[in-house]
Amino acid sequence: MSAIEQCRTADLGGHKDVCNECGYTRISYNSCRNRHCPKCQTLSKERWIDSQKNNLLDVGYFHVVFTIPDTLKTLIFQNQKKLYTILFKSAAETLQELSSDKKYLGAKLGFTSILHTWGQNLMHHPHLHCIVPGGGLNSIGKWVSSRKKFFLPVKVLSRKFRGKFLYYLKQADLSFYGQLDYLSSPTSFNNFLSQLYKKEWIVYCKPPFKNAFCVVEYLGRYTHRVAISNSRILNLENGNVSFKWRDYKDANKWKAMTVSADEFIRRFLTHILPARFMKIRHYGLLGNRNKTSKLSLCKKLTGTQVLPFKKASTIQLIRKILGEDALKCPHCGSDKLSRYMGFGNAPPIITQIA
Repeated sequence: MSAIEQCRTADLGGHKDVCNECGYTRISYNSCRNRHCPKCQTLSKERWIDSQKNNLLDVGYFHVVFTIPDTLKTLIFQNQKKLYTILFKSAAETLQELSSDKKYLGAKLGFTSILHTWGQNLMHHPHLHCIVPGGGLNSIGKWVSSRKKFFLPVKVLSRKFRGKFLYYLKQADLSFYGQLDYLSSPTSFNNFLSQLYKKEWIVYCKPPFKNAFCVVEYLGRYTHRVAISNSRILNLENGNVSFKWRDYKDANKWKAMTVSADEFIRRFLTHILPARFMKIRHYGLLGNRNKTSKLSLCKKLTGTQVLPFKKASTIQLIRKILGEDALKCPHCGSDKLSRYMGFGNAPPIITQIA
């Protein structure tokens, strides 16, 4: 919270760019670089997208979303690291086991899972977004394609996911607080699990993407998103915050919601992840083990064009984001900019920007 408050303010220091031709001066304050800050994710997102382009195949991709019942949300919030980990594990094993079954695909997948913990109204709503290619490698190293508009039956996905999650939940060493203190009793906990087994868990699969480029852009929207962006905040007045939200239960209409500032901050802070917790994970063919050789084989089998990969520089990424050259003076167009580092008591460091 302190990082977000201080982001791009004098508290974190900054630098000054001065044009040696016309004298134009531009002051920039440093970013907090916290992964939960709505102002600090754009460059990180572009870096991540750039690094993932080399992992894409020229095949259709599906977007599979795993959600959990509302009755589990408080328990997950009280045991975030353990149960977010179980969420990842259960979804990954569900996709891997069903896809390896010859009844459905008979192949090993390579996919990416991304954790989101919020709904449009900022309430706690943990769910996983999985970006899955429409095919995989079978046991003899041949590429097997899924049907173009169909991946795996969602009801089968849902029930296998439910079984796996509850199996691991039963074995977890959990803590119970406040309104969930009654679950400390083994009998009450078993009754709680029984009710969850009776529910239908929601897993859905969106239509496939048009091409690999769409996958990259779509991934970028999901990977580095935070609970709410600045653009959705409409107003702060009289101790209340108004923000836009999409009501999925009412034909996806955009609506305005107003809550107290304290409640807005409370909702936002429920989405701060445990320290060092990885919210983006790669599985199967995209896992670190033998990834390079397996991806090369997949590209060959799917006819994916292999292009030389060169990591984009920070300046190139900033140019893509801003649509302008950060090395040139915005006033006279000169490329003779000097950067003065350090504010306050720190001695200035003068460098030529290159």
